[in-house]
Amino acid sequence: MQEERRAAVIESMTANLPVLRAKLNISQAALAEKLDVSRQQIVAIENGKRRMTWTTYLALYYLMNSNPETKPLLAALGITAED
Repeated sequence: MQEERRAAVIESMTANLPVLRAKLNISQAALAEKLDVSRQQIVAIENGKRRMTWTTYLALYYLMNSNPETKPLLAALGITAED
């Protein structure tokens, strides 16, 4: 995937993370635990104070893509891990 496309999907995931997380009915702390990051990192990403890494993006993508509640939202929002 080209760097420009990566940046676009990361931006989209970041902007929609609170909605996706709510759809999963998961707290920031629980999401952080699943991703093996700190809750502060999730808070900073959601608040736009920290840029999401590609690794964190992929972990979030695969988590959200494996859930029937959030999978359709990823497609509708154009959030993908493939070019």
